[in-house]
Amino acid sequence: MTETALTAPAEQLYEGDRVEVTVGPIAHGGHCVARHAGQVIFVRHALPGERVVAEITEVHKKNLRAEAVTVLEASADRITPRCPYAHADGCGGCDLQHVARPAQLEWKAAVVREQLARLGGLAAEEIEALDVTVAQLPGGDEGWRTRVSYHVDAAGRAGLLKHRSNEVVAIDRCRIAHPDIQALDVLSRRWPDTAEIDVVRPADGGAQPVQHPPQQITERAAGHDFAISADGFWQVHPAAADTLVQAVLDLLAPAPGEHAWDLYGGAGLFAAGLADRVGVTGHVTLVEAAREGAAAARANLAGRPVSVVAAPVEKALHQDRRPQQRLPRPDVVVLDPPRKGAGAAVVRGLVAAAPRAVAYVACDPAAFARDVRTFREAGWQLKELRAFDCFPQTHHVECVALLVP
Repeated sequence: MTETALTAPAEQLYEGDRVEVTVGPIAHGGHCVARHAGQVIFVRHALPGERVVAEITEVHKKNLRAEAVTVLEASADRITPRCPYAHADGCGGCDLQHVARPAQLEWKAAVVREQLARLGGLAAEEIEALDVTVAQLPGGDEGWRTRVSYHVDAAGRAGLLKHRSNEVVAIDRCRIAHPDIQALDVLSRRWPDTAEIDVVRPADGGAQPVQHPPQQITERAAGHDFAISADGFWQVHPAAADTLVQAVLDLLAPAPGEHAWDLYGGAGLFAAGLADRVGVTGHVTLVEAAREGAAAARANLAGRPVSVVAAPVEKALHQDRRPQQRLPRPDVVVLDPPRKGAGAAVVRGLVAAAPRAVAYVACDPAAFARDVRTFREAGWQLKELRAFDCFPQTHHVECVALLVP
C-alpha cells in the first residue's frame, strides 16, 4: 500500500493512498462528499462534518471513492456498529451501521430531497411543501430481511460480498436477516460445489433454501395470499408490502366503478388492493413483462375484476397497437418500476392515457427524480410524497408519490 503524507496533499491520488479530509454533505449511494486537492471523493462509513482519514479504493476521471479508516473528529450522530462486519474490509450490505437510528432516517430524507432538486428540477419551496420525512416500519432495525443471497468463497464458506466487489466475506451471522434465517446452518457448514445459496422466509412457513427448480411459497399482504416462486420478487421487509399497498390506496383513493392500471404488476400485490376498492363495477388491468410473474398474477387474482397483460410496459402503452390490444383508459395508475425507473417513454405513454392520478412506487430516488422531471415537463405535479425505511441499516429508501395533471 502507498500512503501519502497526511500533511502534504498529493495532486494525484491512487488506490491505497490515505488522506485527511473534512466530510461534506450526504450523497445518494451510502456515502458523503469530501474534497481534496480539487478532487471529489465519495467517502463511505463517514458522516457530515467529521474529520477522517480516508483510504482511496477507486480512482475515476471525475471522482474517487474511499473508506473512512480513522475518525479524527466524530459526529454526534456516530455510533459503534453492532455488526462486526460493518467496516471497510467487511460486508458491503449495511452501509449505515455507524449512524444513529434517527440520523439514518434523516440521511435518507436528505437524499430524497437532494435528488428531487438536482434531477427532478423541483424548487426549494416545492420540496419544502412536500415535507419529506422517512417513516419507520414495525419490527426494529435488525432481523427484518426475509430474503438473503449468500455467496460461497474458494474454501466453501458462505458469506456476503464486499462493497462493489465479488470478494466473499465469510461471516457467522447476518444481524439484519430474519431470525429464522439466522437459525439455519448455512453459515456453519461448507458448500464445496455451490457458488450461491438463496434463502427465503415466507409468510406461510419457516426459512428455507431456494430449491432448483424453485418451490412455490405463499406470501400474505393486504388481506390476501399470494402464491409465488421462491426466487420471485417480493418485498424483503415483513411489513413493507402492507405498508406500500396502504400508502398507494390512501393516495389514489380508487372509487367503485373506476378503471385502474397496475404497471410492472408482478404477482398482483397492488392489483389485489385496487380490485377491492373498484369493486365488481370497476376493473384493473395488470401489466407484467415476466412470464412467471404474469402467470402468478393470473392465479392469484382469479375471480377478481382483473385482466393480466403479459407484455413489457412500454409495448403495452404503445399507441400503435391494434385497437383490440389497446389498454382501456385508466382513471388511476400504480407505477412500480424496477430500480432503473420507468423511463421517459413510459411516462409519456401514461400522460397520453390521461388518468386522474398516478401513484409511483420508487425504490431508487435518483431514477424516481428523473421520471418526476419528465412528468413535470408534461404539465404534471408531484403533489404528495411518503417515504418508508423498508431497508434499515442500509442507504436504500422506498417512496410512494402522488402525481396529478
